[in-house]
Amino acid sequence: KKSEQELKDEEMELFTKYYMEWKGGRKSVNTSYTNIPRFYYRLPAEDEVLLQKLREESRAVFLQRKSRELLDNEELQNLWFLLDKHQTSPMIGEEAMINYENFLKVGEKAGPKCKQFFTAKIFAKLLHNDPYGRISIMQFFNYVMRKVWLHQTRIGLSLYDVAGQGYLRESDLENYILELIPTLPQLDGLEKSFYSFYVCTAVRKFFFFLDPLRTGKIKIQDILACSFLDDLLELRDEELSKESQETNWFSAPSALRVYGQYLNLDKDHNGMLSKEELSRYGTGTLTNIFLDRVFQECLTYDGEMDYKTYLDFVLALENRKEPAALQYVFKLLDIENKGYLNVFSLNYFFRAIQEQMKIHGQEPVSFQDVKDEIFDMVKPKDPYKISLQDLINSSQGDTVTSILIDLNGFWTYENREVLVASDNDSTADVDDT
Repeated sequence: KKSEQELKDEEMELFTKYYMEWKGGRKSVNTSYTNIPRFYYRLPAEDEVLLQKLREESRAVFLQRKSRELLDNEELQNLWFLLDKHQTSPMIGEEAMINYENFLKVGEKAGPKCKQFFTAKIFAKLLHNDPYGRISIMQFFNYVMRKVWLHQTRIGLSLYDVAGQGYLRESDLENYILELIPTLPQLDGLEKSFYSFYVCTAVRKFFFFLDPLRTGKIKIQDILACSFLDDLLELRDEELSKESQETNWFSAPSALRVYGQYLNLDKDHNGMLSKEELSRYGTGTLTNIFLDRVFQECLTYDGEMDYKTYLDFVLALENRKEPAALQYVFKLLDIENKGYLNVFSLNYFFRAIQEQMKIHGQEPVSFQDVKDEIFDMVKPKDPYKISLQDLINSSQGDTVTSILIDLNGFWTYENREVLVASDNDSTADVDDT
């Protein structure tokens, strides 16, 4: 007598046999499933020290190999010499040009490392309305330089990617910037005791804008795609203008300004900011209701804000046109956590503006008028609700948030026509002079 398992096996065998015959025989069946390539490789556990070391070493060797594949300074100079030698007349002003035939000749002589740059696709990308069908030698060389720089930077960042997963954690990026400081002449004047505060200030900008979901890690690709790294490496320029330094978040004057503001606000010198201390931020006209929301939603320690949380606050208020900053402020304005702002939430915040106006002896403005203006500016999809996306799409997010959280911002909006007229008068006076 057959066991139950044997009967099941026999049943499955017969089913498979008849099914295959019905499908037209075994020959027509695709058997590629028997050779599925391996697509998952388990990461070594913390206690697997040998496997971890092997993985780190193999990654280092891989990155070294990738680094050797890049053009070095001597090879770049040789490429420029060849391009200059094969330029195609006539020149456009002082700009040397090259046609496709000579472009291919240079590609053959430049060596195997340059082969990837001498393609029809890249030539077509750089072709701009030249009557002779040529491209600018300088534009092409700059393109090559930019590509080499991007690959060098990616390799440099990957060396700090401890997990080897294509992203950097906060501590990884801190190590990268800390070791970068000695290579930036514009930061020579920074005292070593300030390094940790500088690194914290620099890293917060990357994480505030590139990690909106607050996962604690950023893709290396995202770091390369944004302009922040360019701003940081701009500090290599020893002759960087004062204006450029003031507008560059990563410059020494900018970092010292932000940290100095923090110290000035910290009246009791305990290294943290209370709500009362933060209320003097900027022009000191942020409403109490908004500040309450800041301390309700943001990370605090015994009801006080540390420097890192303060940096997020500053980045949000100084960049109110940016989606990440609007997301920060929107979360504070969305008191009911519904994902949209309605008449109730707008009124809740604007009441504080009206109260401040009374304190300063100004005639309060009707909420109905302000509400209508806000909805007219934003033009939301739903006429009764303003979503974050509505605010971003309207390009008026900075104005709307200023009206609701800052008396000075509201006053500037309310008197915009007078301010524009006075600016025009000032310009006319300068012109007359």
